[in-house]
Amino acid sequence: MKRVLLAALLSLFALPAVAADLPDLKGKEVVVVSENAYPPLQFIDKSGKAVGWEYDAMNEIAKRLDMKVSYQNSSWDAMIPAVSSGQYDIGMDGITIRDDRKEAVDFSAPYMRSEMRMLVRGDESRFENAKGFAADPKLLMAAQPGTTPFYVGVYDVLDGNEANPRIKMFETFGAGVQALESGDVDLVLTDSTAANGLVAASDGKLKVVGAPLGSEDFGFIFPKGSDLVAPVNAAIAAMRADGTLDALNTKWFLDYKMGN
Repeated sequence: MKRVLLAALLSLFALPAVAADLPDLKGKEVVVVSENAYPPLQFIDKSGKAVGWEYDAMNEIAKRLDMKVSYQNSSWDAMIPAVSSGQYDIGMDGITIRDDRKEAVDFSAPYMRSEMRMLVRGDESRFENAKGFAADPKLLMAAQPGTTPFYVGVYDVLDGNEANPRIKMFETFGAGVQALESGDVDLVLTDSTAANGLVAASDGKLKVVGAPLGSEDFGFIFPKGSDLVAPVNAAIAAMRADGTLDALNTKWFLDYKMGN
């Protein structure tokens, strides 16, 4: 019993030391950009407020590092070039860590790993997997140009032709989902985090079919050589160690029902 009590006391004393070990940015002002169109990572709620997993995570990172954050909005296709040019200090948009993107921006350590899933209407019965979708030339897919779902759709689902007319382009992820719900397309590829939230909020109107189409790691992006990468990575590591990231996952992917 004494050993258990001693261990508990030592763990309590160790908690402040973790925070003390994090870099102190002394109120540094940082501009973070997001698309606000990728629930539940970031989106606009019914009250008009920008919310989501990434906002909660970034606000916690800012608190731990003594960093003052202001948020801006950008389209997906403009985000990476804008961060690369130094227009913004950090970008967050469920951005897959990829080697080609590392040529333009620096990435944080991964804060989340997700699998690519096939999102369809709840009454879909014409196909059950990627092979079945590819076999029917009448079926259409929604995608944003230059995103991981676009490339997975081209190379892992269809024929490798990036100009395949079966892929209908949309400016935002949300617009593609709306097209799926209205019957204008038949498939949206998205990571499992977004898929789970959308299905939970759809009241049976959406479902996931088929096996995962691979996994991906998400990271925040920075201009090349940014001195924010190391502090943010330290905060992410601390949040993973103390269970904060797990708590955010529970809040946004289990407890929260989008649309409430």
